[in-house]
Amino acid sequence: MRFKYAYLLLLGYLMGLPQISHGQHITSSPIDSTEKRPALLKRIPYTQLLVPAGLMTYGIIALESHFLISQNQDIRNELRENIDRKFSVDDFSQYLGTASIFALDAFGITAKHTLKQRLFTAAVSNAIMTSTVLSIKNTGTVWRPDSSANNSFPSGHTATAFVGAELFWQEYRDRSLWYGVAGYAVATGTGFFRMYNNKHWLSDVAMGAGIGILSTKIAYWLLPLLDRKKKNDKTNYMFIPSYNGKQFIIGGNIYF
Repeated sequence: MRFKYAYLLLLGYLMGLPQISHGQHITSSPIDSTEKRPALLKRIPYTQLLVPAGLMTYGIIALESHFLISQNQDIRNELRENIDRKFSVDDFSQYLGTASIFALDAFGITAKHTLKQRLFTAAVSNAIMTSTVLSIKNTGTVWRPDSSANNSFPSGHTATAFVGAELFWQEYRDRSLWYGVAGYAVATGTGFFRMYNNKHWLSDVAMGAGIGILSTKIAYWLLPLLDRKKKNDKTNYMFIPSYNGKQFIIGGNIYF
């Protein structure tokens, strides 16, 4: 059936991302403060743009292509014929990759970058992704498969999941290839369940995946800017306990 071939093709494409990007990553070594900004641009491995650009191109073309629109419809119809009930796992799996790059510290699995660097890349990638997705959604008129809203394009859940997958891959690929495979498998599954639950088209998922991957790559390309600070800069923490009459609350700030 066309759905099975189409989704298997997408699955294989996404699962191949770690191998494509392996060996092409930008290092986060400190940059001399006298280095000019154009030099930073020269450090960017533009070949990494191929995969996210390909996914995003597919998503954009599918907005107007009658053939790809019909493919979206066929996949949706195929899924509807074989669905007994919905699974909301995608509401949680979208955050798994990002959460894991911090949670694995508790199990003694060391990430490639420091906590400060991971906070930077996670914050920047999610900020870029969220602003991009919301900007497109607010200007789009693509109805969701279940006709619940006209902001279907692109898939925010998928974009969030692939931000996490790329973060996970960047931090643990030096330990084992299987970390990257696992991260992208979870992200791909999130995209599948967005279609399975009748919330998104295949083109929405492809566009979301491309945005998520590219957003994270940009964050790592910008990481050397963070490392321009002096090595003896320290991170300061401040925690303020309070009580509102019903419960204790601990607030805090982290200064870099």
